[in-house]
Amino acid sequence: MSSTSALPRVALIGCGGTMSSLGTSSLDLMDYPEHGSKIDAREMLARIPEASLVAQVEPVAFKSVGSTALTPADWFALRAVIRAMARTHPDLAGFVIVHGTATLEETAFFLNLTLDIAQPVVLVGAQRPLSAVGSDAPMNLVQALRVAAAAESRGRGVLVVLNDEIHAARDVVKTSTLRLQTFRSADFGALGIVDPDGLHYYRRPDRPHAPDCEFAGLPDDTVLPRVDIVYSYAGADSVLIQAAIDHGARGLVSAGLAPGIPARGELPALEAAARAGIAVVQCSRAGAGRVARRRYLNDTGFIGGEDFSPQKARILLALGLASTGRADDLRRMFETY
Repeated sequence: MSSTSALPRVALIGCGGTMSSLGTSSLDLMDYPEHGSKIDAREMLARIPEASLVAQVEPVAFKSVGSTALTPADWFALRAVIRAMARTHPDLAGFVIVHGTATLEETAFFLNLTLDIAQPVVLVGAQRPLSAVGSDAPMNLVQALRVAAAAESRGRGVLVVLNDEIHAARDVVKTSTLRLQTFRSADFGALGIVDPDGLHYYRRPDRPHAPDCEFAGLPDDTVLPRVDIVYSYAGADSVLIQAAIDHGARGLVSAGLAPGIPARGELPALEAAARAGIAVVQCSRAGAGRVARRRYLNDTGFIGGEDFSPQKARILLALGLASTGRADDLRRMFETY
């Protein structure tokens, strides 16, 4: 490029997380969330000048927190910011959201189901704080900007970029606490890679995604109904299930034993919940593989969680309950998305 003015414009929305964190020393790779500090999007760009080599970056302050602090209300507020900027700045090539990795996959999946804009939206994070020796933050940010700015990224839904890989928001999960290659799409693999010579895509997501999902019409002030996840283990009983129901859960996600079966002590409470009109989605704690619609699910009235992780099934179920209360519609959503 002959000048930065020829580079595509990309909005950089800061939500906090490890990428925006400064530890107490260059070897602080663990205690920085509690004892370090966080910087906003503008200061992050000042510390990563290479970002200006790939895009004209417009920093947008949103939050400066760890992603463990983000809530569904923040998701809707973030969506509102993105939608407003897309309307008022149609020349933007795309959006990059800097996000903590703990719940990055959940925010990405929510946006993938609710955004209605044409520009690519890319979530990015880091496993090592910006202040650390060997931090992955600078290159992750540069790669995310390259993906968001690229015309070929359009039409693929919300994307997640870390460690030179491009993942679909629907499929990707965090799989390791500390390793750089933590984000994986277990069953179907990455959509593509970002190499020194450019972006290389190898597949497209086939399931519905932004900007063409039925949840895009939900108002920004929507309050999602309570949906709880119940994790199965040998000897589990009904105590946690009943507690969730007593606190107003309209939906339950069973993170069942593989291949998608709750512990025997949980089953009577889950069946009673389904009979009472509480939506029950059967997932697996295994981390990969489908929970298909089988006789057991038909007999109990449970919804098969397909290949969704329990945390993503919770988001889809909450959005479904906010849109409709019909069991047939909820089942269709899980089979469709």
